[in-house]
Amino acid sequence: MNLRKRLRDQPEVHTGALNDILFILLLFFLIVSTLANPNVIKVSNPKSASDTKAKQTVVVTIDKDQHLFIGSTPVLMDSLSSQLKTFLGKETEKPSVVINGDSVAKLGVTIQVMQIIKQLGATPVVAVDPSN
Repeated sequence: MNLRKRLRDQPEVHTGALNDILFILLLFFLIVSTLANPNVIKVSNPKSASDTKAKQTVVVTIDKDQHLFIGSTPVLMDSLSSQLKTFLGKETEKPSVVINGDSVAKLGVTIQVMQIIKQLGATPVVAVDPSN
């Protein structure tokens, strides 16, 4: 008669270190996703010696073919003022509009956009690349 209990070693996977690694990866991707620029229109910004940061309400992009975009939505020059009014009407303090222009974009188009922004009571800010 065998009265001994049969104890069998069951294999275990220790997941303590795996949980730590997954938490660090999750934290890393959350931080990186908040730093990503929401602008999907690729332009080459003009170069500058200093960098100026402004709280951006709206981003207006001018590409190399003189096409205008609010965020990533294409807009005609004629309807830019009415489109910007909808974005700027939601702001309580003085809004600023960042102009993200391509380095080969015509200066006249950029100035027209700046004049429209000033007429709407917002502050135009031109985005430049700080690296020389």
